[in-house]
Amino acid sequence: MANAGRDPYWQGSVRRETIDHPEDSAAIQNECSTCHMPMQHLIDRAEHKQTSVFERLPLSKEHGKFTGASDGVTCSVCHQIEKDGLGTPKTFNGNVEVADVSDRNHRPEYGPYDVDAGHQRIMQSSTKGFVPLAGAQVRESGLCGSCHTLYTASLSADGKTVQFPEQMPYLEWQHSDYASKQTCQECHMPVVSEPVAVTTLYGQQRESMKLNVFVGANFLMQTMLNQHRDDLAVKALPDDLEAAAARTAEYLRTQAASATIARADVDSDTLAFDVTVVNHTGHKLPTAYPSRRVWLHVTVRDQHGTVIFESGKLNHDGSIAGNENDSDPLKFEPHYPIINRPDQVEIFEPILGDAQGRVTTGLLNAVVYLKDNRILPSGFDKATAVPDIRVKGEAASDPNFNGGSARTRYEVQTSGASGPYHVDAEVWYQPIGFRWAHNLGGYKAEEPQRFLGYYEQDSRESAVMLARTEATY
Repeated sequence: MANAGRDPYWQGSVRRETIDHPEDSAAIQNECSTCHMPMQHLIDRAEHKQTSVFERLPLSKEHGKFTGASDGVTCSVCHQIEKDGLGTPKTFNGNVEVADVSDRNHRPEYGPYDVDAGHQRIMQSSTKGFVPLAGAQVRESGLCGSCHTLYTASLSADGKTVQFPEQMPYLEWQHSDYASKQTCQECHMPVVSEPVAVTTLYGQQRESMKLNVFVGANFLMQTMLNQHRDDLAVKALPDDLEAAAARTAEYLRTQAASATIARADVDSDTLAFDVTVVNHTGHKLPTAYPSRRVWLHVTVRDQHGTVIFESGKLNHDGSIAGNENDSDPLKFEPHYPIINRPDQVEIFEPILGDAQGRVTTGLLNAVVYLKDNRILPSGFDKATAVPDIRVKGEAASDPNFNGGSARTRYEVQTSGASGPYHVDAEVWYQPIGFRWAHNLGGYKAEEPQRFLGYYEQDSRESAVMLARTEATY
């Protein structure tokens, strides 16, 4: 979060949108700064100005006049958010109200604990004005939902403005079982298992303290920030970013999903079986920024270990073998209830469409989802979901695609081979898909070209396996 303004993919994507829509460049930069450069955005908003992203790039390690931009999502931004409107459309797109700063010697900063007057004075004097106060909103999902519910304004075919639901993890969470049992913070902020002092000076022992590490899903960006730290003016220490990337990957491998193989049928020339993926998150898997995708890599070997079927292999360049979208930006893989050919791949992803119904990765061109078969969280009823989080495409009518899991039937031709057959099923995740990176290649500006160069260097490590299962028949 501290490196949100340094994110090279974000910088490249903002530049792409301003090239596509030059007449709206100032508004695009201002909107995109809301959640990636929030401190600078809030300062500018208070002064009735729009925030310019590119006049502050490249960022500098020396901070200087660009401190508000280079510090990304700071502690003080989130801890100054008022409770008013949280969890409602009023505060979506990062449109939060922050604590009044008219008196700079008494600036409220909210936390989960009651703070006595003595500790308040210590922080107020040491921080030049911040007064710690108890605010229940810092423990509520609505706080996270403010920046993590994002609508983008696009133009439909008839020229009307469409509020496109770009990122909806908060609404997905609300429509799941998790809304009544687990908040965003309880999942993404690890709890300290013992009482701990949260301040170094006269610190009181506090129960249920949460670490502010915000474990998420973008291990690739943490790796890029570390590998290209000089280009991106990264100040975080190399060991810390390396540990963060490892922690993120481990979190994904152990907390995101599980898989099983069942209901196998074998005859003289066909092996059929089901692969079920269970979503263990409180939102769609994957969720949020639409560059993310999860897919099945399924391999079948005969008694000699020879591969007789393979679907969903990850190539070295970050593309998926058989995926039409990776080879042709105007095509995509549908949702498959049944897969019976190696060139069919079950990919759980959003596919965006423009006003002419063409596939696009341009966020301000997107007006509709041509496909959204991201695996639903437990308790998510696809029949009653509001339009902004609805399942789109073939998965909507698939009886084996429901809240909590997705089941795919594989029918493999075994003619000429002999069993027993060994089936291996892997669930893979990629935070930035091949097409979402390579579509930037046509934009001859520094930021898009720089990110594509990074991606091509790191493509072999652009994905992580979430789950694996195997069986022999």
